[in-house]
Amino acid sequence: MARSRRGIGRRRASAALARRCRAVYHSAHARPLDRRRGDHAIHKRRRPTATLILLVRHGRTPTTGTILPGRAPGLHLAEEGRQEAEAAAERIAQLKAVAAVYSSPLERARETAEPIARRRGLEVRIEPGLIECEIGEWTGIELAKAAKLPEWTVVQRHPSGFRFPGGESFMEIQTRMSDTLHALVARHPGETIVAVSHADPLKTAVAHALGTPLDLFQRIVIGTASVSAIAYGRIGPTVLTVNSTGGDLTAFAP
Repeated sequence: MARSRRGIGRRRASAALARRCRAVYHSAHARPLDRRRGDHAIHKRRRPTATLILLVRHGRTPTTGTILPGRAPGLHLAEEGRQEAEAAAERIAQLKAVAAVYSSPLERARETAEPIARRRGLEVRIEPGLIECEIGEWTGIELAKAAKLPEWTVVQRHPSGFRFPGGESFMEIQTRMSDTLHALVARHPGETIVAVSHADPLKTAVAHALGTPLDLFQRIVIGTASVSAIAYGRIGPTVLTVNSTGGDLTAFAP
């Protein structure tokens, strides 16, 4: 009996969360009412104009957590990663509508995006701005070795002042991601889209949307095949969830 009551309580809490998310979404991103049209217009339902972007990290690969592959070609999803991609696709398939699925050009991202697009009857659109960080001379380095380098402390504690040797700076990565996402918002006003990318680019994008300083972005966790939802509306971005790896996503859709 106690377990049954706890289960009912969790379902009620989940339903309450869904109602709150919808209320925040609609109140923050509703179109202004035109009162010149009379009282009838005031009572019409406010329609959201925000674009909802579901940011998805690619699934697990054979090098996840052990090697920094950067943009090296030929890295595919591991079997576990394929299962993660299918699970993410199943969650996103429950949404009422998805207008487009975009992906980084790298294989591991495209292989994650493919089942998502297939469930929606869409083609994956390659978006170069979603690509992994250019880590230059660090490409292929073992994570354990990278962590012993003197520069690693800067990467973790002052990333805004770091540039990968022969590669991008974190400030450039964040600017690239922000510009890319805003271009997608302009392309899909009021729609829901999916963007499949990589851990650090997604972390910088989430930090930007939250207004979190870049030097603190390493505190954000973006797991493999996780979903982060951001609504971009008239007043700016609203972060609805970060690093979601299970559960219902329909609460975040308009």
